[in-house]
Amino acid sequence: MKFARLAALACLAAGVSFPVLAADYIDNAKDYVDKADWKAMTTVTVEMSEHHYQPEDIRFQAGKAYKVQLKNVGEKDHYFTSPEFNRAVAWRKIMVNGQMEAKAPYFTAFEVLKKGGQLDLYFVPVKAGSYPVYCTIDDHREKGMEGQLIIE
Repeated sequence: MKFARLAALACLAAGVSFPVLAADYIDNAKDYVDKADWKAMTTVTVEMSEHHYQPEDIRFQAGKAYKVQLKNVGEKDHYFTSPEFNRAVAWRKIMVNGQMEAKAPYFTAFEVLKKGGQLDLYFVPVKAGSYPVYCTIDDHREKGMEGQLIIE
């Protein structure tokens, strides 16, 4: 029982959530992930630096497989926060610096990307819309570290 509690706390701290908390997330995400053509996956690179994302705005086609490479090329830590977008895609996995991967039905946030860090997000966009993305560290958003993730 103690191990189960510790595992649950570790998952929550990592931004991984549980099905009972998944009310607004894609119900049949596994179906979208299984049907996607991962060999034809589109890769998008997002560079994070003081205080912007490059590119700021990214367009995705619903139903296609994507890998988004988040690269911190700046001197400071940065976040890539988009709660609404995270609920609009079917997640396959995330990979940290090519060394560790995590698979979960959904993710709630992607926090601290250290200088030189890279996080790869694998997903299939599902719900069309325009979703804000921003850095929640200190005043980074106010200084312009924000953009839009658009699913068409």
